[in-house]
Amino acid sequence: MLLCAALTVVLAGCATDPAPDDTDDQVPATSATVGPVPDDAGSSGATGSTARPEVSLLPAGAQVDYQLGGAYDPPQGVTVVVRDVTAEPAGLGYDLCYVNGFQTQPGDSEAWLSDHPDLVLHVDGAPLEDPDWPDELLLDTSTAEKREAIAEILGEQVDTCAEKGFDAVEPDNLDSYTRSHGLLTEADNLALASLLVERAHAAGMAIAQKNTVELGDRGKAAGFDLAVAEDCAVYDECGDYTAVYGRQVIEIVYDDAPDFEELLETSCADHGRGDDSIPVVGRDRPLSLPGDPGYTFVTC
Repeated sequence: MLLCAALTVVLAGCATDPAPDDTDDQVPATSATVGPVPDDAGSSGATGSTARPEVSLLPAGAQVDYQLGGAYDPPQGVTVVVRDVTAEPAGLGYDLCYVNGFQTQPGDSEAWLSDHPDLVLHVDGAPLEDPDWPDELLLDTSTAEKREAIAEILGEQVDTCAEKGFDAVEPDNLDSYTRSHGLLTEADNLALASLLVERAHAAGMAIAQKNTVELGDRGKAAGFDLAVAEDCAVYDECGDYTAVYGRQVIEIVYDDAPDFEELLETSCADHGRGDDSIPVVGRDRPLSLPGDPGYTFVTC
């Protein structure tokens, strides 16, 4: 097991104090002027020709906590926090807002089927569920008309993130086309992504590509400013993300991975420490709260 002295660790037997209220020592976020998204981004109906406001990017030397299972006081030293759109930002330096961008959020599926049945992907007359998350239904990104409608609905959540004071938005399930039974394409989802990029940038927020390493530099061409990469250490993909986004990458290593501690230390040694480091965090897959059985939080 990793020792608490070797890494900043919160496991079942390692206690960590909550972050102090004094934020005078926070590292400021990096700012960048976001240019227009190319007209052919996604090549399936997405356009973008208007320059957008300056957005803030990840600060140098950041430590991150991934709190999608519920908001709590981050461990000491954390300056970047990811929370659900229903939560408030942590306000410790840089905040990302999670939105389920390409599938329905658990608990919202019935509302989508009732109010927008044509925007849910169907196979043989039945709504298509994510095989790993059966509470989530795939959204139908196959036509420009449907993408515009989805973007308008999800755009309200993006605006909510901005109104609450988040710095960036993280739309999840960009890779839904890979489990669509061939009914959706990468270009379909990138076209919707470009609409979400426009909405986020118009609200003054950065926007993160979630996983989907196979995009290469096409995600950045669609307008994404940074990336959130889950399990990239498991599949030896972390370098593929940093090749596109530099240090604007958040890496999450889950403790159910084989050789979790070895993987985490390898990531920390390779790109989680030093001047050009990226934020690397080890978490439990359910993203539990402190005090819950199985709660894990580890940083480099």
